[in-house]
Amino acid sequence: MEVASGAPAPEPGEIRALKKCLLRRNHSREQHGVAASSLEELRSKACDILAIDKSLAPVTLVLAEDGTIVDDDDYFLCLPSNTKFVALAGNEKWAYSNSDGGTAWITQESFDGDETDSGAGMKWKNVARQLKEDLSSIILLSEEDLQMLIDVPCSELAQELCQSQVTVQGLQNTLQQVLDQREEARQSKQLLELYLQALEKEGSVLSKQQESRAGFADERDTVDTGIRESSSEIALSSRILTTLREKAAPELSLSSEALELVAKEDPKALAVALNWDIKKTETVQQACHQELGLRLQQVQSLHSLRGLSARKNSMPGEAQNPKRARQDPT
Repeated sequence: MEVASGAPAPEPGEIRALKKCLLRRNHSREQHGVAASSLEELRSKACDILAIDKSLAPVTLVLAEDGTIVDDDDYFLCLPSNTKFVALAGNEKWAYSNSDGGTAWITQESFDGDETDSGAGMKWKNVARQLKEDLSSIILLSEEDLQMLIDVPCSELAQELCQSQVTVQGLQNTLQQVLDQREEARQSKQLLELYLQALEKEGSVLSKQQESRAGFADERDTVDTGIRESSSEIALSSRILTTLREKAAPELSLSSEALELVAKEDPKALAVALNWDIKKTETVQQACHQELGLRLQQVQSLHSLRGLSARKNSMPGEAQNPKRARQDPT
């Protein structure tokens, strides 16, 4: 195989496969079919076929679809057959070709700044190229971009990404899953906000109810029923009365001082304050009295044990070895 001037020499026995390519100059619609085994050979043939002046060297080869500069031979070998190249000489800049193969060539900068109907059709290609360069950019795509790639026909997206339709179909399924997960996350967030609002509203209602009950209890404590004596009217606080009403075994929740006050309270006055019948009131008072007695017994037993321990420590006959003061020999 004859290798063009400037191309790296093949190893002994190495056979290089020819890759079919399409070449054109910038701002031109005329294409030339070329077969080359290396990037340097393609660059050399481009100068000859496209009649590029040697003084304009070096010649840069870029992909016609997006202007990607191809300067690595391994990358060139990975490209599919019939890849379109644009040869740029000197200070030429790559120009974007209208996708309908029409009469105008417009620069990429003006294309980006002025989106027309054809530009809107090219938007998904720009997103696809971004995805082709970095697959992890899926997480950065907007929901609009995700939906746009999902709606693109599988064959067109496969051609743009240079992948099989099976692979691209799997990619579109993944994009759909990402889109669904974002929708689920948004719905979950909305439900959580509604739940927190409901809790806040319920808490506000309960707080108002508790304030209303506390105010009612305080008012009832101050009402002179005619039955409670003046000394018993201030004997029990609203906190003690609330404990008696709400606790199943209030004697276990009250302090010894509160138990004594409840036990000494007039049963009839206490029944009126609690809105109970006299029998239930006396039963609670008896339980408070028994709990108070039990606590007093425990205190007495503790005092007895302490007294016994003190007597044992001071019993006569116990070995005592007090330190004697050192006498002054003078």
